[in-house]
Amino acid sequence: MNAKIKILLVEDDQVDVMTIKRAFKDINITNPIFVCENGLEALDYLHDKQKELPGIILLDLNMPKMNGIEFLQEIKDDKQLKSIPVVVLTTSKEEQDKVESFNLGVAGYMIKPVDYLQFVEIIRTIHLYWTLSELPGED
Repeated sequence: MNAKIKILLVEDDQVDVMTIKRAFKDINITNPIFVCENGLEALDYLHDKQKELPGIILLDLNMPKMNGIEFLQEIKDDKQLKSIPVVVLTTSKEEQDKVESFNLGVAGYMIKPVDYLQFVEIIRTIHLYWTLSELPGED
């Protein structure tokens, strides 16, 4: 991932937030990570004109106030936000969640493994994918 790209992590579980940050550190991903605990907080963040839009969103689905599917519906209806790539990073293995996520244009759907080393490999894969991809707004 281009080190300048900001990452928005939408995740309500603080243990998962710490695990993701640890995985980033362990594989030397230095992109700034901004954390929102639910979809409503993430929408507020994205609509704040004082903040730079992220280059990628890592999204949990199971959250209070506004879940990941509801959040996806909101951002995909917004001209300013719909081109931001979203990777779902969730514990949900529900087929309906996968179908709805891809119907709403997610770039990927990853199941959070229990094993930390497997988790690091998922983060490494996401990193490699976005390092090789041309993202909107990049020169």
